[in-house]
Amino acid sequence: MASREALEDWVQRWLKANQDAEAAGDWKPLAEFYTEDATYGWNIGPKEDVMCVGRDQIREIALGLEMEGLENWVYEYQKTLIDEKQNEIVGFWKQIAHKSDGSKDEIYGIGGSWFRLNDDLLIEWQRDFFDFGHVQKAFLKLIESGDLTPTMQKRIERSIAGEKLPGYYPLGQAPVPIW
Repeated sequence: MASREALEDWVQRWLKANQDAEAAGDWKPLAEFYTEDATYGWNIGPKEDVMCVGRDQIREIALGLEMEGLENWVYEYQKTLIDEKQNEIVGFWKQIAHKSDGSKDEIYGIGGSWFRLNDDLLIEWQRDFFDFGHVQKAFLKLIESGDLTPTMQKRIERSIAGEKLPGYYPLGQAPVPIW
């Protein structure tokens, strides 16, 4: 197991890397924090789960495709909890969209990421959680105000049309369990 100090240092490096990714509008460099066989998943409402298996899928889907259209968003971490006995970390974040008029819209509710690290301080698995109903409401407001990026608008249209998005699975059928 890693020491408490090593895990605290990891949290600081992760937070800085996230801020750098937000500033660049490119989250793919975060893939270097994961093991080759890591898993990263989350629930996307009452019908689907998203699961990426392996660093390459995490880079291309979770940190790539899933973040396209969110270049004007930040995920401000509010608090992190560290369990050094299990090498686990939970981070609570806010999802905030920067709108074209300079204002911000924040998704209400609790959002966060739960990580398990290996002894080399690489992420073995990550599970995200957020209030899907509030996410839907926020996206509808962004559509109405004209602040949803064209890339995100196209993704939503593809999803509504029933197109199978990479990494999406019917509820409970992901290749590894969400929980």
